[in-house]
Amino acid sequence: MLITILFGGENREHFVSVASAQAIADALPEADLWFWGRDGIVRACDRGVLMSHSRPFEVDLPAPGEPIGRVEVALDRASKEQRLLVLGLHGGMAESGQLPVMCEDRGVRFTGSGSAASRLAFDKMAAKAAVAKAGIVTPPTLTMESGGTDLATYGRLVAKPVADGSSYGLIFVEGPDDLRALRDAVQREAYLIEPFIAGVEATCGVLERDGEVIALPPVEIRPADGVFDYAAKYLAPTTREICPAGFGEQVSAALQSAALKAHSGIGARGYSRSDFIVAGDRVIFPEINTLPGLTRASLFPKELAAQGIAFDEFLHGQIELAELGSR
Repeated sequence: MLITILFGGENREHFVSVASAQAIADALPEADLWFWGRDGIVRACDRGVLMSHSRPFEVDLPAPGEPIGRVEVALDRASKEQRLLVLGLHGGMAESGQLPVMCEDRGVRFTGSGSAASRLAFDKMAAKAAVAKAGIVTPPTLTMESGGTDLATYGRLVAKPVADGSSYGLIFVEGPDDLRALRDAVQREAYLIEPFIAGVEATCGVLERDGEVIALPPVEIRPADGVFDYAAKYLAPTTREICPAGFGEQVSAALQSAALKAHSGIGARGYSRSDFIVAGDRVIFPEINTLPGLTRASLFPKELAAQGIAFDEFLHGQIELAELGSR
């Protein structure tokens, strides 16, 4: 079976995907590389071009290699050649369930969650409902129509696209101007609106390995300017990501328990990463990622390292799960 790293994509997390692919390719030196360009065309990618790309979070990777075709054509080829896809993709079709169902229809093995779990997790409102059933605390969901009243009630609101990641489109609502900006934003895409909850941001990964499902050591996040947006995640050198987190045993255990419940509640497979707000001794769930970032700056690899799991060991374990069709 040919191991092939599929990365890039046509959505807003394209840059993060390229950076993830650099880390994955470094750990899987024998894997083929397929680059899904923002023009919709999948191309074979030269390893040297990928690994020498010095600013993956900001600058487009040159479209390398011979075109394979649109993603449907690439998946047909993957099926014919019995390729197993290591998904270095984030957001978009990969996490919405569209790409997984296309793979499933063709019998193409791939790492990460199946289509049903991906679709559920990608819709932040649906994911909140699913994890709430598992007993996890989630923030109230507000509406645009009640925005003025809610702002007066809570003092500050936070809004984010229903179907996006890496904190793209994040809006903090503190006054009338912010409400107007949010009203404009919801004309372009669906937004999830919640009260702003003061607390410390945290995240906790879940990993399936050797027949077990384990929670990794949580990460405590201290953003450079108080906001963990795209720039703070990938570009700001002063953002602090503390792993293992310094919350204390009780809160850390609560984070791990909630992450395991979220992973199970949406039916994720392989690995996932859930985000939380720690407010006092309360652990509050905003969202779950079925294909979290795997860049050298990402949180999930930091958790693996804290658990004593090498990145290549993690990847080989995910490949073995995919080979077994365990999703």
